[in-house]
Amino acid sequence: MPTPKPPIAAKKPRILAFHGDERTDEYYWLRERENPEVIRYLEAENSYYREMTSHTKEFQEVLFQEMKSRIREDDTSVPYKLSGYWYITRFETGREYPVYARKRESMEAEEEILFDANLLAAGHDYFDLRGISVSPDNRLAAFGTDVVSRRLYEIRIKDLETGEVFEDLLEHTTGSSVWATDNRTLFYTRKDPETLRADSVYKHRLGTPASEDELVYRETDDTFNTYVYKSKSRKFIIIGSFSTLTSEYRILPADQPDGDFRVFSARERGVEYSIYHYGDWFYVLTNRDGAINFKVMRTREDSTDSRHWEPFIPHRETVLIEDLDIFSDYYVVSERDNGLSKMRIVRWDGREDYYLPFDNETYVAYPYINLDFDTENLRYVYNAMTSPYSIVEFNMATRQKTILKEQEVLGGNFRKENYRSLRMWATARDGVRVPISLVYHRETPLDGTSPLLLYGYGSYGSTTDPYFSTVRLSLLDRGFIYAIAHIRGGEYLGRPWYEEGKLLKKWNTFTDFVDCARYLIAEKFTSPEHIYAYGGSAGGLLMGAVVNEAPELFRGVIAAVPFVDVVTTMLDESIPLTTGEYDEWGNPADPEFYDYMKSYSPYDNVREQTYPHLLVTTGLHDSQVQYWEPAKWVARLRCMKKGNNLLFLHTNMEAGHGGASGRFEALRETAMEYAFLLDLEGKVP
Repeated sequence: MPTPKPPIAAKKPRILAFHGDERTDEYYWLRERENPEVIRYLEAENSYYREMTSHTKEFQEVLFQEMKSRIREDDTSVPYKLSGYWYITRFETGREYPVYARKRESMEAEEEILFDANLLAAGHDYFDLRGISVSPDNRLAAFGTDVVSRRLYEIRIKDLETGEVFEDLLEHTTGSSVWATDNRTLFYTRKDPETLRADSVYKHRLGTPASEDELVYRETDDTFNTYVYKSKSRKFIIIGSFSTLTSEYRILPADQPDGDFRVFSARERGVEYSIYHYGDWFYVLTNRDGAINFKVMRTREDSTDSRHWEPFIPHRETVLIEDLDIFSDYYVVSERDNGLSKMRIVRWDGREDYYLPFDNETYVAYPYINLDFDTENLRYVYNAMTSPYSIVEFNMATRQKTILKEQEVLGGNFRKENYRSLRMWATARDGVRVPISLVYHRETPLDGTSPLLLYGYGSYGSTTDPYFSTVRLSLLDRGFIYAIAHIRGGEYLGRPWYEEGKLLKKWNTFTDFVDCARYLIAEKFTSPEHIYAYGGSAGGLLMGAVVNEAPELFRGVIAAVPFVDVVTTMLDESIPLTTGEYDEWGNPADPEFYDYMKSYSPYDNVREQTYPHLLVTTGLHDSQVQYWEPAKWVARLRCMKKGNNLLFLHTNMEAGHGGASGRFEALRETAMEYAFLLDLEGKVP
């Protein structure tokens, strides 16, 4: 049969001029979401993908069933207690979405179903339920739903005693809300429906129309977002405002919903802080006064301005303080030291100060849900690249630990001892050592003949920890090595690691990834014929930059929902997220930033060369990276790439940035990606 011909998007050149520089964008027209020609093009790309991969269709189903078979379908979360109720999230066999339930006082009590997301999702191609907020008297629950995947949620209110859902309808929200102590006043955040920036906090009175809701705060700086929540002590309602580099809070006693919020400490450019309330004090995690890896200070409730802050936990040059958990007798400090997660436990009276012990270099550990003040038990999550996710309860007084739940890996073939993990250090071209976490089956040869998938992200200070994955076993059991490059732009090695991979140092992110790949080849973990790369969103930008600069390095690359048209997007303030991204990428209104981001923007640097095999995915309703970025990129690559390597664009016509919403349906997307890699390796039956 003749090989299907790829769709070729029409060229409709548009000149984009700025700072005296002219760029020609032949595919700018693909932004027209409602244009039937755009939809036809996306559907043609989907058809081309289906035809070209039809020989893997059965294998994709095999992978899907294999991944699904490892998951316990009737799974239940570890219950947590709040205001006299135990809250549980559970899944039922054969159903895509969770059931949220609770039991009063005892786990032996009768179950009350709060929400069955399967019923709410009926009739929708996409569904997301979030922000369940139960009133202080335990009777009402506010909840947010999104059926489009644009991350614009409707908030409704349900009477948990009668099951009635009230007529109150709050639109264009983040989905999250918080109750005042009176059980009738709800604070929530609205988004701008065009830019999707969370810019306003409103106050809603139960039973009144949303048109009468009172604006209590508007964030006028379009580089900031805002949100509202309640302190763990339940004493304060808190409005937070944040940009990449700066934060600010406003506080209001929860029992005074008609009062005025007061500024905790006024924003200062470059000063970040988070607040935690306990007793008569606020504890402040901040980078103030040059504390690049953060320190903890404290201040009294009635004098919260930064000039009143006093030292509590000092800054350390090599240890990043990530979070603080407060209990009646102890506080727990989450730290990151040389890339490793640590939890320091300290009694308020100073009689105990110690670290939870962990014993390898490829693990993840962080506090779980700890809503109870008056307990000696800390709950935390632990997993490693070879060990499934577990929830542990640790008695901070006796130092005894109890595993409350360990993730089951069904299917019969998984044994921890069959897998090996390592942490390696590659030397980047500027001499900096970059850590890499690897996992592989013990029978996989480490002689350069094995396929290897290298994952990277490297933006926003987001750390990709060496976590366990059941779906990844489908690669490991077929001889793949899986590696995570902890490149600059994340915070794996502390806040300076992030600072060295952003703005005018962004190229470090890309060169680190390339140098990690070359190191793995040099050390005989793999070879150019068998190395693959994966990145999504800002990690998709990484993929785009890497294939432009080192196209010969990888056999195949998956770019999921990739941010690839950097200059055009950052110049367009109407696009969601743009203005809030200036501190990450720079503002192209400044010629220096314009030129720098143009130097790496994948779309602007496509050239006539041989590219690796590429699978590019997106969602039509993506609110983070608009679908047209990957669509334009693929259209340009089709016209300029040399050779016969595969190039696929797959658009989920119902979903957004996170892909499919159902827990099993999302596995089909992973099966599609894995089939692409395994087909290139000749491992498709």
